[in-house]
Formats: sequence, C-alpha cells, structure tokens
Amino acid sequence: MIKKRLDILSIYSELILYKTYADLRAETERTYLGFLWWIFEPIMYMSVFYIIFGLLLARGTKDFVPFLLVGLTAWQWFKSCLSHGAETILGSHHLMQQVYLPKVIFPIVLILTDTVKFIFIFALLLIFLWSYGYGVGLPYLALPIVLIVQMLFTTTFTFLLAAIVPFVPDLRFVVENLLTAIFFMSGIFLAADAVPEAYQSLYYLNPMVSIIESYRNILMYNTLPDWSALLIIGGFSLVGILLTVRLIAHFEYIYPKVMR
Repeated sequence: MIKKRLDILSIYSELILYKTYADLRAETERTYLGFLWWIFEPIMYMSVFYIIFGLLLARGTKDFVPFLLVGLTAWQWFKSCLSHGAETILGSHHLMQQVYLPKVIFPIVLILTDTVKFIFIFALLLIFLWSYGYGVGLPYLALPIVLIVQMLFTTTFTFLLAAIVPFVPDLRFVVENLLTAIFFMSGIFLAADAVPEAYQSLYYLNPMVSIIESYRNILMYNTLPDWSALLIIGGFSLVGILLTVRLIAHFEYIYPKVMR
C-alpha cells in the first residue's frame, strides 16, 4: 500500500515538473524576446514606480533605489502567484473533462512557473545590490528561510483562491483590486519607522511587511530578520496549506460539474 502511494506520488511529481517546464517553454515561444521578457517586464514595472515616487514626487528613504527594488521584487512574486493562481483550476476545466488529475496540481504548477521567473529577477537584484555597494554577510545564511516562508505564505493564498474562484468567477476582479490596495500597505515605499507609532501594530498585521523587511535586513542592512515574525507567518502558512489542500480535495469531483 505504501509502495503504491509512493509510486503515485512519484508519477504526479514528474507530471508537475514536466508541466512546469512545458508551460515555461510555451510562454517563451509566444514572444520574440523569449525568457528575456521575464526580465524586461519587471524592470519596466519597477522603473515606472521609481520615476514616480523616487524622482517626480521626490519621496523615499536614504538609498531609495535599492530599498524600492527589494520591496517590489518580493511583492511581484507574491502578486504574480495570486493573480495567476486564482484561475488555475477554473482555467483547466477542459482538461478535467478528459482526464482525472488531482486539482491541487494546477496551482502547484503555476506557483513553480512564477517562482522560476522570480529566481531570474532575484538574481538580478542581488547583482544590482552588490554592484551598488552592499556586501554579503553572515545574515545571508538566513535568506533561504525568508524565501521559504514567503513561498509557504504565497502558496496558502494561491491555493485558497484557486479553490474558491471556480464557484465565484467574479472574485478574480476583486482579488486584483484587493492586491492593489494591499500593495500600498506592504512597506514597499516606506520604512516601518515612518508609520505613526499608533498605527504600527495594524501595519504589521500585513505579513508582507515583515517578509519585505526581512529581505531588507539581510540584503541591505546586514542584520538578521525578525525570527519571531517569520515563525508566526511560517506556522500560519503551514496550517493554511493543510486546510486549503483539504478544501480543494473536498471539491475534487465537484469542479468538473460546476465548470461545464
């Protein structure tokens, strides 16, 4: 029995990896720039915000360019997974009619494809920071933990949206607007000490604030992240993943009927 389950897990794992590779390859073949578009698109996106907030409005902190880019890079990974992941089960209804697959596979593949793109951008961010004068210190050892915590947190909400959107398709548009609102409350443009003390406890209710702050502590200030905040976010995310996986499994055989 155990061997059979391991064999099934191995087959699904290979399928996830192959589907991720196939989706990435198909995406690069749809544009003339190929995978370079994964780099140019976020660079243009970040440039717009830098011009508006860093130059035209002349707002920001010391070393505003790296400060802004660290925040935007982390945010884009989170936003991309949620925006794209919300439609993964809904958009796979044709495939569901042809073959049985555990529905959780669809958001997993999306998270992996967006994570591969993020790795390219994050590598460029590191090169930029090093060339800007920020060195590599011992706090870099904590960087994998921050990345894992963000991935767990992102996975929780991507699974949740993927599970619900097939029943409420218009929720996709609500998500986009909600993400725009959260974007300006995630510490991307200002440091936490710029927030009035009376509102800081509310400010930190947004887990992305602590995650982005953790990246900046490591990459810019050569200090360790707030371990207690990461532990809380990580623990919440693990519980969230377990619950959302069960939620998707609960509707496993209902999705094909709902989306006919």
